[in-house]
Amino acid sequence: MTVTAREERRSIQVDEHQILSQITTLVDQEHELRTKLRDGELSANEERDRLAQLEGALDQCWDLLRQRRAKREFGQNPEDAQARPVDEVEHYLQ
Repeated sequence: MTVTAREERRSIQVDEHQILSQITTLVDQEHELRTKLRDGELSANEERDRLAQLEGALDQCWDLLRQRRAKREFGQNPEDAQARPVDEVEHYLQ
């Protein structure tokens, strides 16, 4: 069974859509944390710790998305892209 170009594009779009959806979820969680801090429902230390986790996850998502797009652009399989450890991707220049 061969995969048509249309099916392959659809698969790529779905996977990238999932990554973008995860990014949106993480950004929403970040906003929620800031609101909880502002409203006194969260201490500054709790916010800082949780934000660090969220930022690491965001860095991983963006890195994975960039890897997939670069692989596709250069004729490689985007499915070969893998999430890298947080300590490897954090603090990348955007």
